[in-house]
Amino acid sequence: MRYLMRISYDGSKYNGFQRLKNKETIQGYLENVLSKINGSKVLVKGAGRTDALVHAYDQCVHFDLEKDFDCEKLKYIVNRLLPLSISVNSIIKVDDNFHARFMVKEKTYLYKIYFDDKDAFLNNYAYHLSYQLDLKLMQEASKEFIGTHDFHNFVSGYRKSYLSTIYDFKIYKEENMLYFKVTGKGFYRYMVRSLVGALIMVGSKKKNIVDIHNALENPNLKSTFLIVPGYGLYLQNIKY
Repeated sequence: MRYLMRISYDGSKYNGFQRLKNKETIQGYLENVLSKINGSKVLVKGAGRTDALVHAYDQCVHFDLEKDFDCEKLKYIVNRLLPLSISVNSIIKVDDNFHARFMVKEKTYLYKIYFDDKDAFLNNYAYHLSYQLDLKLMQEASKEFIGTHDFHNFVSGYRKSYLSTIYDFKIYKEENMLYFKVTGKGFYRYMVRSLVGALIMVGSKKKNIVDIHNALENPNLKSTFLIVPGYGLYLQNIKY
């Protein structure tokens, strides 16, 4: 029986989603707990790999169990066995051909920045800046990312293809918090953190909109943009 599980987690406690030998990861904890419940090894497939320190409001995984569980009962059992920093939001049964990664239609990420004085209770959950940014300029620059582009200059590591599609990019401020909300088909390593970093550089007048445009139009010409820390990033929502 195949199940789809939606989870939330505090990424500051883990070395990312993907299982790593001798390190605490989200996937590792999920597989250990589900294997105990199943009585044999269970492999978990995630919708994506969040990096170390990155958080999630709505990460999705699928897995197979030998038993046919009531989903609410299974949710209760898994939550009891998981650390407090990982919580199960929902579990449903899905077809055996369902795949948490390959069937994603869109993902939404949220990045948080706060200003003014440093806050000890925000340090693991939002990026601190001691200077203000030009909000309107960043909003205008973010429009460059909308659509299908080669994001080579905004991705770390080698890939066969850097093509991806951004559907929406919103930037808004509430009191001393600044939010970057980006929705797209798929995101590669450090991509969201690099997009936000590029916009910060525009907002601080270190780069301009033309620099972003040129980096998208000329992916083989290496451009350097800020990559913001992982602890300000949240996987907010996944749609199938």
